[in-house]
Amino acid sequence: MEGVDYWERLRRLNLMSLQRRRQRYALIHAWKIYHGLVPDSTGMRQDFDSEGRLGVQLKNPPKYISKADTKRANHLFASFGVQAYSLWNKLPAKVNSCSTLDSFKSALGVFLDSFHDRPPVRGYPVIGNDFVKANQKV
Repeated sequence: MEGVDYWERLRRLNLMSLQRRRQRYALIHAWKIYHGLVPDSTGMRQDFDSEGRLGVQLKNPPKYISKADTKRANHLFASFGVQAYSLWNKLPAKVNSCSTLDSFKSALGVFLDSFHDRPPVRGYPVIGNDFVKANQKV
């Protein structure tokens, strides 16, 4: 695969970018927390709300930090808790309401495949970089 850029290699090997794999892992881990399959060190389980048309949602996003505290804010916004809240609430009900891990992974894979997987990398053009911004493939 010499002479082939990163994106083309990922496509040919049917792999996700590192950013997409991290997002997928965070969502799978949040699903496991919701179903009590792993310890909840974040306190996230109490924030799940399954009443509503959007399926299972996280009802209490992490608290706001002022922009003046940039260093603390950068760490907070990169944390699992904040990322998981943001990602989870973007999932449609048919994905976040799955009752088994295998069905959740399958539905999540189909959902993620409907979006471009091109995270921003210096020197490369950005094309609909991730599903959080809801840039679907054409």
